[in-house]
Amino acid sequence: MDAATGPHTPDDARAGSGRHRVALVFGGRSDEHAISCATAASVLRALDRERYAVVPVGITREGHWVLVDDDPEALDIRDGRLPQVEDTGRQVIVPLGGVEHEWAWKDGEGQVHPLGEVDVVFPLLHGPFGEDGTIQGLLELADLRYVGCGVLASAAMMDKHVMKVLFASVGLPVGPYTVITDLQWQRDRAAALARAQALTFPVFVKPARAGSSVGVVKVDRPEDLEVAVDKARNHDPKVLVEQGITGREVECGVLGGRGTEPPRVSECGEITVSGHDFYDFEAKYLDEANVQITAPADLPDEVREEIRRIATAAFEVADAEGLARVDVFVAPDGSVVLNEINTMPGFTPYSMYPQAWAASGLSYPELVDELITLALERPLGLR
Repeated sequence: MDAATGPHTPDDARAGSGRHRVALVFGGRSDEHAISCATAASVLRALDRERYAVVPVGITREGHWVLVDDDPEALDIRDGRLPQVEDTGRQVIVPLGGVEHEWAWKDGEGQVHPLGEVDVVFPLLHGPFGEDGTIQGLLELADLRYVGCGVLASAAMMDKHVMKVLFASVGLPVGPYTVITDLQWQRDRAAALARAQALTFPVFVKPARAGSSVGVVKVDRPEDLEVAVDKARNHDPKVLVEQGITGREVECGVLGGRGTEPPRVSECGEITVSGHDFYDFEAKYLDEANVQITAPADLPDEVREEIRRIATAAFEVADAEGLARVDVFVAPDGSVVLNEINTMPGFTPYSMYPQAWAASGLSYPELVDELITLALERPLGLR
C-alpha cells in the first residue's frame, strides 16, 4: 500500500531514487505529547512524497521509540480526543554515529530489520525531553542533520528564566517577573511568595520549562498565588511568575536564512480570544471557535517594524537555527515588550507560525519544504 495514502510498514520507509529520507519524530514524554502528535499529522499531509520518503517515528509517553503507521488521521485532535503514540512493538534503533549510520527496527521476537540511512530528522516534539536540547544532543552525537535549533538555543529558550536573562542582558525589553526554584520553595515558601506578591496583579504563574500554556494560571489576588504555584509545580519544579502586561498579543515567525543570509521574519499576526481569561491550552487546541488569528495584524508601520527588529534580535541572541516564533505584547502607547521565543512552535496549518508565513506568501507545504532544505544544507558538527 502506498505510504502517502495508507498504513505504514517498515518496507514503505525505503526511499525511491532521488528522494530524501525524512524521519519525523513526535509524541514524547512531555505534557505536550498530544500537540506533538497533531503537529505530526499536519506535516505528514504536507510532505511531498515525490521528493521525500517518510519514516514516522513515535515516542510513547514512557519514552519508547517505535515505528508507527503513516496515518495522519490517527494523530489528529478530533472532537476533544487527544491523540497519543501507542507502543506498536516495532522498536526503532537510532545509529549513534561513527561508522554506523543505518537505522533499524526490532520486532517483538528480537529480530532486527534494516531501515537504511536517514538524510534528515524532523523533530516535532514540544516541551521537555524534546524541545529542550535533549533530542538535539542525541542527533548531534549521531551525526544526523535535523530541522530546527541546536542544543544551546533549544535548552536556553525552553527555560523561560534563562531566556529572559539572556534577552535582558542585550537590552531587549522584557516584562517584570520573578522565579521560584524548587529549593527556594522548599526552603522558604513565604519568602518566595513575598517576591511574587511584590509584582503588580494580575500575574501569570507558569512552569518555567513547558509550552502550549500547560499549567499556566492567571492570578488576580495575592491570596491565590500559593495554589497557582503548586499547580505549575505539577509540571515543572521551577516556576516563573510574570507580571501581567496590558496590550495586544502579537506574534511573528522567524525562518533561518540560506547560507550566510540573515534570518527572515514573517508578517505579524494577532491573537484575540473570547470566552477565556487568556490564551490557555483549551483555547489553543480545544475551542478554536473562540480564537481569532489575524495575519497580517493591523499595526502602524513603525510598530510592525519594531516587532520585526526585536524578533530578529531575539533569534540571533538565542543562536537559533531553522525556525522560531517570537511573541510580544504591544502596549496601548505602541511600545513593544518581548514575551518569549518558541523554538518549536505550534505547527498545524491553523497555528500562528504557519499562518504568519502564509500571510507572507509561503504556503504550509512550502514552509515544510524550506525547513527541510535548511536542515540538509547545514553542516554537521560545530557551527
